[in-house]
Amino acid sequence: MELPKNYEAKDYEAKLYEQWLESKVFEIDEHSNKPPFCIVLPPPNATGTLHLGHAVMLAIEDIMIRFKRMQGYESLWIPGTDHAGIATQARVEKELQGKGIQNPRKELGRERLIEEIKEFVAKSQNTIQTQMQSMGASCDWSRLVYTFDPKIHEAIHKIFIQMYDDGLIYQGARIVNWDPKMHTTVSDDEVEYENQKGILYYIQYGPFIVATSRPETKLGDTGVAV
Repeated sequence: MELPKNYEAKDYEAKLYEQWLESKVFEIDEHSNKPPFCIVLPPPNATGTLHLGHAVMLAIEDIMIRFKRMQGYESLWIPGTDHAGIATQARVEKELQGKGIQNPRKELGRERLIEEIKEFVAKSQNTIQTQMQSMGASCDWSRLVYTFDPKIHEAIHKIFIQMYDDGLIYQGARIVNWDPKMHTTVSDDEVEYENQKGILYYIQYGPFIVATSRPETKLGDTGVAV
């Protein structure tokens, strides 16, 4: 038998992962007497594909969950994806603008735009799940969750109320992006940037001078690194 000169992961690893899924080796026994160990996968945003940071996170958590299995724990790793709210909407709107729809919210309307977002998320979720499985992540895929699921919404509402009652959620003064026309805050993903000619200010800092285009931020400085 002649061995191939190069190892091609795609020729072997997908089949091995299918065998793992069929054997349900990643699923737990709810009636087990073993001590429990559970990790909830920080859900990746459904705005595209995974990046290197996701890969590192998956590798670290996979090591933890497999190690606990070997130690005899009933180990559960719950996977999921995040709809990412405004970030996903902004991504979809930019894609629609690239197709000639300059104002998606106005031209498509609320319901049609939501359908476009759902369609984008569905494709992105499949891509993300395939990428995680390609890395060999030993998640219990029978428990896959999505942050737009009704049960997740209910859990979020309960926790939000609980945190509010515990005094962990409060109103305070913060610097935010403000829309002067709509009279509302906007996220960083909704901000539209444009280049303008500004002023460079020079400020005396003790024995030396610093230059900045944002002098208002210097009022909070507590030190300068040179």
